[in-house]
Amino acid sequence: MIRAAVISLSLLAVVGMSACAETTAGAADFTPDYKGVETRLLNGDLVQFNVSMAGARAATDVENYAECAAAQYAVIRDYGFARHLRTNLKQEGGIWRADAIYTISPSLPRGLRTIDAEVVVANCKANGIPTV
Repeated sequence: MIRAAVISLSLLAVVGMSACAETTAGAADFTPDYKGVETRLLNGDLVQFNVSMAGARAATDVENYAECAAAQYAVIRDYGFARHLRTNLKQEGGIWRADAIYTISPSLPRGLRTIDAEVVVANCKANGIPTV
């Protein structure tokens, strides 16, 4: 009985170590290729950002890229804030594309998905995500 418990614990330790190794290796293998941003003013304060990238780990990486573009656009236009309205994502042939719509404003807009443009731009630069 004791021998079986020791074997079980040993197996758990090995499995746990390999899971940690995969997570660490996955993070080290992250080499994003930011393919660019297309910005289109739709109407007044409504702006569309089309971004594409290769090497994304998940949809979140592409969404972050679009948010960085929106934040920089707001800063360039002397607006301090942006609010996320929607993002459509698709992946094809290893390339992720996002079509994101934001509103930009000089004061904090209503809503739950608002961003402080200067703070987000600083975070993007710190994380190596390009802006507009």
